[in-house]
Amino acid sequence: MGFIDEYNALFEHSWHDETETDQVRFVVLDSETTGADSRTAKLITIGAVAVCGGAIVLSDAMEETIWTSYNSPSVTVHGITRDQTRDGVEEPQALEAFLKYLRDGVIVGHHIGHDITTIDRATGRHFGIKLQNRSLDTMDLTLSLKDGGAFSHKPAFDDFSLDGLCELFRIEPHDRHTAGGDAFITAQIFIRLIRLARKFGRGTLGSLMECSPSGK
Repeated sequence: MGFIDEYNALFEHSWHDETETDQVRFVVLDSETTGADSRTAKLITIGAVAVCGGAIVLSDAMEETIWTSYNSPSVTVHGITRDQTRDGVEEPQALEAFLKYLRDGVIVGHHIGHDITTIDRATGRHFGIKLQNRSLDTMDLTLSLKDGGAFSHKPAFDDFSLDGLCELFRIEPHDRHTAGGDAFITAQIFIRLIRLARKFGRGTLGSLMECSPSGK
């Protein structure tokens, strides 16, 4: 599996703590799965879009639908039925495409632990590896920045859900509960968070990682 060797090799010379955040390729990720328990859930869709230089790069995005043989209870959330995945790819193909797209990008997501754990289980099953990428959770970043006074100019808030942050930042939640749609929504939230972080002296990757204990 040459692409696995290529993926692993990328981390020999990857981002450092001292790297300025506007120099990092962040990959904002969302997935739709068969359930909420990442220990048993399987992937249905993977969506991602890059953020570079403080901007969303629409030309640097991907979305994959994975064929599934049954309708899971989570269909009531994401609305993706077994029939709608009929033209999807097998899980190993989707994961290969994702790893080639992801490269050594720093993964960003809302409650990203669920997505990473689910993908780690899948890459473990098929390729015997786990993701090596660093990761940041947008909820962690929001909580940390709030504790640091970054939102003192805004009315008090305590809803840190994705919908709550859309309301906070006045973002229209188009295509909610689709992998590509939620990745794009989260990317819009993330660029606002890194702008705030920079104003509060957190302009390097390492200082941003300190705000996200759920990341790695």
